[in-house]
Amino acid sequence: MEQVKILLAEDDANLGLLLKEYLIAKNYNTTLCEDGDKAYDEFLKNPYDLCIFDIMMPYRDGFTLAKDIRLINSEIPIIFLTAKSMKEDVLEGFKLGADDYMTKPFSMEELLVRIEAVLRRTAGVKPEINQEEFKLGRYTFDAKKQYLVDGDETIKLTTKESELLKLLCNNVNKVLERNLALKTIWSDDNYFNARSMDVYITKLRKHLKEEPSIEIINVHGKGYKLIM
Repeated sequence: MEQVKILLAEDDANLGLLLKEYLIAKNYNTTLCEDGDKAYDEFLKNPYDLCIFDIMMPYRDGFTLAKDIRLINSEIPIIFLTAKSMKEDVLEGFKLGADDYMTKPFSMEELLVRIEAVLRRTAGVKPEINQEEFKLGRYTFDAKKQYLVDGDETIKLTTKESELLKLLCNNVNKVLERNLALKTIWSDDNYFNARSMDVYITKLRKHLKEEPSIEIINVHGKGYKLIM
């Protein structure tokens, strides 16, 4: 049976190492990151089955990290770890789609039970990030082959066009933040990459122009939204 892959983000070096070693001993393939930015970059590079995030972390806190990751994969299970116990923080965590919430200190055995429970609940959910084919009105978009098919006509997309359209499809009817798209596809949100992305958005609009029910709109100051 394939090992479950866990992304662990914990800025307390001692606790992080302890958790990682314990989870590995329990046969979970665990990657440890010491801050939110490193965890986000790691999530972009590799597929994971579950995330465990400390809330109070440098650069990108656990709540922000969870929000950014949910834009890429809305189904990935997330467990929050925190020294906080205020009701408002717990509510904020669940509002962001947390599957569970543990307040420090906690026992390793309890964490293991919570992980197993979350994995059982989400076992039948297919992560959107793995989806490769999308129906866009009259069009069929194959992200793996980079084809946009309209009846007998097949449009071959460039790699950037395909990656951008897939990201829009994974966030259909939601705002795709510009910075998120730039860092995911271009790895840098500088001015030149931003202008390049605008060009690709224009190209995608032209490719989809024959389907009136599909529209890619600009959301001022935020990003883009694929409306279906």
